Amino acid sequence: MICRIDPERVLCKRDPMIYGQFLEHFHRQVYGGVFMPGHELADEEGFRKDVLEALRRIKTPVIRWPGGCFVSSYHWEKGVGKRVKVFDKSWRVEDDNSFGTDEFIAYCRKLGCEPYICLNAGTGSEEEMSNWMEYCNLDHEGEYAQKRIENGHREPYNVKYWSIGNENYGHWEIGAKDAKSWARLVLETSKMMKRVDPDAELSAAALTDIDWNVNLLSTAAERLEWISIHSYWDFMGPNHIAATYEQCMAYTHDLDRSVRQVRGLLNAFGLEKQIRIAYDEWNLRAWHHPNIHTVKQASRKEDYLTPRDKNDDNSTYTVADAVFSACFLNMILRNADIVGMANFAPMVNTRGCIFTHDKGIVLRPTYHVFELYTRLMGDEIIDLYGDESPLYEVVSKEGEKVQVAQVDVLATKHSEDGTIAVSLINKHATETAQVTLKLNAEGRACCVETLCGQSSDDYNDVDRNPVVPFENDAAAVVCGDEITITLPAHSVNVLTLK
Repeated sequence: MICRIDPERVLCKRDPMIYGQFLEHFHRQVYGGVFMPGHELADEEGFRKDVLEALRRIKTPVIRWPGGCFVSSYHWEKGVGKRVKVFDKSWRVEDDNSFGTDEFIAYCRKLGCEPYICLNAGTGSEEEMSNWMEYCNLDHEGEYAQKRIENGHREPYNVKYWSIGNENYGHWEIGAKDAKSWARLVLETSKMMKRVDPDAELSAAALTDIDWNVNLLSTAAERLEWISIHSYWDFMGPNHIAATYEQCMAYTHDLDRSVRQVRGLLNAFGLEKQIRIAYDEWNLRAWHHPNIHTVKQASRKEDYLTPRDKNDDNSTYTVADAVFSACFLNMILRNADIVGMANFAPMVNTRGCIFTHDKGIVLRPTYHVFELYTRLMGDEIIDLYGDESPLYEVVSKEGEKVQVAQVDVLATKHSEDGTIAVSLINKHATETAQVTLKLNAEGRACCVETLCGQSSDDYNDVDRNPVVPFENDAAAVVCGDEITITLPAHSVNVLTLK
């Protein structure tokens, strides 16, 4: 496979928020994940220091919170000032609200990232949603800014990014809406919020459905800066059966379909310069919470609560997750002109890239994809053209034969110094691949970092850590203006050219 790189042809510039993360009040993400007051690994504010450090290493730019389905029955006022315990109807557990708005903002400030607040558009009202913005963004005016000040926070939080709702189109969501009522709710909510803070940027829950988006955009587009979409691919069912490596690779086929469809609608409305896509929930594996999103609810906790512990099985999160996630990030980078934010769901525990236990953390293979990309990949996507990748056949989880491109290549450039960084992914489980890159200049110094495992099913755990990046410069052979790279099977590679 031969590809030519043209560093002078910049296709688009990516927003660092495409490497964003997501945090929901589900299972052990908040309590036991990022927030453990009194624990030996927590700081004076109750935040786990090891998790903070890991998130700093991947330069986390933005965190979406508090959900997720959780938000559609979340009333933010019970999580500030004097805390009120509540029964969370989304996940059927008690939440003591000890981690609320003030703690979330403190966490983001300590981490150095943007907070992205998702609003209760399920059981919440337009006024409750805009009151939340008053609490966060007004200097001192009115009841809610005064409450923030009384709670010990004189300066406004100036939260820039807000999402109206979560998945309010879905039958599983508390307070689900039809397309017309949703569009009207977004219009009236955004109207009130923009009067609180005209500079805030608003997103609204959407999906790749023409009727939903036509109603939303024709009604409320003038007050929106973002449109939100979500995707999970591997739904494991009540028995928690994970897709095999090859089945996961089948999901990489047509990975940009949702982006293409939403882009098309934005173009049709002439909104492609005004509204960007926030892919603000994504992960290969859907979360495991059986007997919740069903008409008939399970009565015994053994049937709906205990099974969530299966999310903690680190052997589930293999090299397949890393390779898929790298393919997803390549897709987002190719579409960085329209996709300005993406949020891996979630960042810790459940299907997160970080797993916590009482003595420390495990960095799952997907974590190292974020570490490679945020450390090495450039901010400008540059032109790369040439041979198409060879195809190979895999069988999907549904039993269908799928022709998948074996190699995924994407070229970027660092605008500050011209360094070129190329992502090269070999999806094949057992065979190596060879890629020749042709450049316009000779004699560039190069280095390669590779992420793979001894097998495509390898994973990291408390007592094992085989899936980590390593220097692999021997994989690249330079000859004049050509560099030929041998890619190991089931691998994510980043080639840097100075």
